[in-house]
Amino acid sequence: MSDLIQPKPLVERFRPTTWSQVVGQEKAVATLRRFASAGQLGGRNYWISGTSGQGKTTLARLIASELAEPWNIEEMDAAELTAAKMDAIRAALYYRGIGERIGRVWIINEAHGFRADQVRKLLCLVEPEGGLPSHCAFVFTTTVEGQKLLFDGCDDAGPLMSRCTRIALSQRSGPAIIDRVMEIARAAGLDGKPRTAYERLHEACKGNMRAMLQAVEAGEMLAGKDGEQ
Repeated sequence: MSDLIQPKPLVERFRPTTWSQVVGQEKAVATLRRFASAGQLGGRNYWISGTSGQGKTTLARLIASELAEPWNIEEMDAAELTAAKMDAIRAALYYRGIGERIGRVWIINEAHGFRADQVRKLLCLVEPEGGLPSHCAFVFTTTVEGQKLLFDGCDDAGPLMSRCTRIALSQRSGPAIIDRVMEIARAAGLDGKPRTAYERLHEACKGNMRAMLQAVEAGEMLAGKDGEQ
């Protein structure tokens, strides 16, 4: 039997691939586009924080795609950033990537999971002698709640963040998210309920767009589901 290629989840199929496609984070996008247009997107460490489903991973990947080819982008969770891994990254910092975009980018998600020993080693990694090479970038993502826990449990968290350009994401406006989720549901053939149903979904998911799309994918917005047309 031939292998079947499973379709990607909606959140991946419709994830923005350009700055203009990002919904509801105008301030953050404006800052990053300004860096990009000035040729200053690289040579930085980014600390992106926000509540769940507000676009942290999307912005991290957009930064990376501006600077580097896919094979020169590494994405991992904080728990995977071992001492050996950091040593390997340090050795790679000064080698430009192969391809049209010569950058190298490391995305570290769930940054609130860092231990004190990791943070101490990171301080030297993200700010090496002579500064971070202009073709490199580190992007850390964390939830707002997790960020608070990091500060409570790790004295070195402040110095690490002081070495980063902080991008704090706002709670995206309801109408913008609802419109986008409805648009995706229609494109995927999973729409069949009135806008009021999406408004209730938005409230139930607390504005988490990823959770809303998961509900759409599960068929919750199809006509006749729960007796609603």
